[in-house]
Amino acid sequence: MTEITRRRVLRGVLNGGAVTVGLPFLNIFLNGNGNALASGEKLPVRFGTWFWALGMSKSVFVPKQTGAKYELPEEIASLKNVQSHINLLTNMTAYRDGNFFCHYTGWVVYRTGISPSANLQAPSESIDTTVANQLGRSTRFKSLTATATGDVRSIISYENANTPNSPEFSPVNFYTRLFGPDFQDPNAPTFTPNPRIMMRKSALSPVMEQIKDLNKVVGAEDKQRLDQYFSGLRQLETQFDRQLTKPEPLAACHPVKAPKEEAKTGNDSVLVQQRHNMMTDLMVMALACDQTRVFNMMLANPFSNTTKAGYDKPHHTCTHEEPRDEALGYQPNASWFVRRSMESWAYFVEAFTKVKEGDGTLLDNVFIMANSDVSNARVHSLEEMPAFTAGRAGGKLKTGLHIDCKGAQASRLGFTGMKVMGLDIPSWGTKSNQTNKELGELLV
Repeated sequence: MTEITRRRVLRGVLNGGAVTVGLPFLNIFLNGNGNALASGEKLPVRFGTWFWALGMSKSVFVPKQTGAKYELPEEIASLKNVQSHINLLTNMTAYRDGNFFCHYTGWVVYRTGISPSANLQAPSESIDTTVANQLGRSTRFKSLTATATGDVRSIISYENANTPNSPEFSPVNFYTRLFGPDFQDPNAPTFTPNPRIMMRKSALSPVMEQIKDLNKVVGAEDKQRLDQYFSGLRQLETQFDRQLTKPEPLAACHPVKAPKEEAKTGNDSVLVQQRHNMMTDLMVMALACDQTRVFNMMLANPFSNTTKAGYDKPHHTCTHEEPRDEALGYQPNASWFVRRSMESWAYFVEAFTKVKEGDGTLLDNVFIMANSDVSNARVHSLEEMPAFTAGRAGGKLKTGLHIDCKGAQASRLGFTGMKVMGLDIPSWGTKSNQTNKELGELLV
């Protein structure tokens, strides 16, 4: 019997022209245990981030026990169904290094390892870009960023210090980008390359040849500029090539139906959660369909203007103006907003568990780091900051733990994530935030 391999099918696509009959996702593509490809190559591990605003109320957020099977305090009680899939990290520090910008310094340290020297100006590329530059070259999108704020100005990702990555903020537009005319369903019985992409690809080759010729005659500075431009075109060509090749079948890929209407605008917490959940479902399926392997999700801006029905102050204003209830030991309305955030975090994590992949779920093959901008929003504290991880990163991480980090640098979370993703970096961050230490308690 003739052996059937993915390479044979793809060679047919590459050499056979416009239409090729594809195969369904057969067990032959996996090993006997269902946890790797038949070739021995591991299932891909994805990297993601999630952001919530304005920290926590320590007395009802931080568990009294560390390790496994800790009791969930009331502010994070909604995490009960995902507790075994996440790790809670508390008591981390984002060092100011002589600069401090309210609701900005903290989350930037988590995502760059650097305390910014200017407000609303990134000191470097963000961690998702660093990872995507290594992992995102083979997928249709190098990375994807989405927000539930409904605002394109909600920035948590930077390509470099001067270039923010604008988020997707419309579920309808996000769906169209992911599963519109340019989407190639890996499980479709036939494959037809998009003629628009073919035209774009064919236009690149002569341009690249001209750049090569120019490199022979220009000076060093112009050569550097041309090299940067040429590298960008090469990246585009790689992405076009992927869209001109029959995708490998993926059992987990079941594109969701297009939203019937645009998500309602507004800052009410119910509307924010609805948008978040819609964007989450789209993001999860984009990963299952291997559209990207690097992603970001933002629930609310650091200066969150999310509102509560019947209450006259938005979240950020509430954290500064609401009196502390002495009997409770915290600000009750500020805590109410955090509880809604934790409900959304639970939804986000659980969405990954609903997608079967290999012998487990999609969540088994991701590493997600979640952070906020402050610890106690009322005083903008960057000490005792909380964070989470979710997923097992292909078996490299433990889950279900509460870890007291005892004041450790917040940048150690990002460094751990990059090492888990296979990046060969000796250290990360600058000055007081520079680290070469992983969070060993997380590692298998």
